[in-house]
Amino acid sequence: MSMQRCCPPATVDRTDRTADAGLFKALGDPHRLAMLATLARAEDEVCVCDFTGALPLEQPTVSHHLRILREAALVTCERRGTWVYYRLAADARERIDAAFRSVIPERALA
Repeated sequence: MSMQRCCPPATVDRTDRTADAGLFKALGDPHRLAMLATLARAEDEVCVCDFTGALPLEQPTVSHHLRILREAALVTCERRGTWVYYRLAADARERIDAAFRSVIPERALA
């Protein structure tokens, strides 16, 4: 039995959005957004201890959030002794912009 239509059918986008969804999922937490915003505004790398001291999270949770951002290739890190220092990935802004434009093209915003 087919459903009765109220209007002409829309053309459904069938593009594989797996990569975009992973990127948006990494951005989908307020603490990860705060970390990313901090790194985007920092002149140099930021130590994991800065996030632990400033956010209402324990160290394992901070490390978990930073791992998700690292796996999404939004941040890079370098271990120095017992501390890990993070910085925004060089192409993070371009990748986020491209993912957003892929889902919502400029003409849709006009």
